[in-house]
Amino acid sequence: MEAVFAGSLDLTYVGQGPALNAHFKSKGEEIRIISGAANGGAALVVKSDSPIKTPADFRGKKIATPQLGNTQDISCRAWLKAQGFHVTQTGGDVIIVPTANPDQLPLFQNGGVDAVWTVEPWVTRLEHDGNGKVFLEDKNVLTTWLASSVKFLKDHRDLAKKIADANAELTQWIQAHPDEAQTTLIAELKAETRADLAADAVAHAWKRITFTNEVSRDLITKAVQDGKDAGFLKGATDTSKLVEPF
Repeated sequence: MEAVFAGSLDLTYVGQGPALNAHFKSKGEEIRIISGAANGGAALVVKSDSPIKTPADFRGKKIATPQLGNTQDISCRAWLKAQGFHVTQTGGDVIIVPTANPDQLPLFQNGGVDAVWTVEPWVTRLEHDGNGKVFLEDKNVLTTWLASSVKFLKDHRDLAKKIADANAELTQWIQAHPDEAQTTLIAELKAETRADLAADAVAHAWKRITFTNEVSRDLITKAVQDGKDAGFLKGATDTSKLVEPF
């Protein structure tokens, strides 16, 4: 989002938390959502043998989230508040530990945290490699959407529309060809990271994700409320100009 503000990026796939923060920070003048991408795929994971059985059991525990203020971090904090916990950025009834996704698994395995609120494929990795189980699946969340700078839309609206259309076409192809899409994903990730991702793990994670180019107004309303409950969104939260449909 800072790169968009600086003019270094024109468009980006991004989570709901950073996009909303940027939209409100710029008083609605800098960021537009031109398409959806993926919903769901997030979950709160505990150890299979964890004594945590109910929400009340999280009192005094440590939960890792990917990054302070990111989508899963906000969802976690909002949920904890709804359970009656007082949570701050540095402490409270439950300790939130912002931890990069690749570092969550070893921390979870060695007992550095009691739970992790994260997104696929890390949820599946925690299940398969960390003896974890899903305590709560976060299905109703805008995990990723396609954001554009207002300047790019003004200067190159025709190109922005082509990109939004391509995103919609790709989304439809993924929906119609899940097996081929998963195979392509595994190959691309190996090319990028030099690491193999097991086909069964990808298939397991895939079931939790909804690929869609639609942007739900109801989920935007929920995202804004979660941001307020988590303490990250304050002041005016008008989203009337956020979505730019084509």
